Amino acid sequence: MITATIVIICILTVLLILIVLIQNSKGGGLAGEFGGLGSNQLMGVKKTTDLLEQITWGLGIGVMVLSLASYIMVDRNQAGGINSVNVDRAQTQTLPGSAAPTPSPAAGAAPSQAVPGAATPGASTSALTPQK
Repeated sequence: MITATIVIICILTVLLILIVLIQNSKGGGLAGEFGGLGSNQLMGVKKTTDLLEQITWGLGIGVMVLSLASYIMVDRNQAGGINSVNVDRAQTQTLPGSAAPTPSPAAGAAPSQAVPGAATPGASTSALTPQK
């Protein structure tokens, strides 16, 4: 339902933009496009500006009402929060150098031999500093 409301708001917004672009700030507008300044026009200048002004007001009010309605329709009590793969990955991933326990060397290995992938104390894991 909210998606349909948003689509209708987008359509009304595009129509509002087109209606505003049709209007001429000097009062000519759509009536001047039909050519001739005589009284046998399709619509008179006064009636054209009245019609375009009423359409503009109607579309503007429609966009505002539908925007407020969409705000009311949105469920603000969602337990899930933001559903994103990146957010889930960030919540489950541990930071390097955090308090996570590092694997200890094997019982038979010499103390000078480090376990592959284990960080040495004091080693920088920042992407900004070069590795040695």
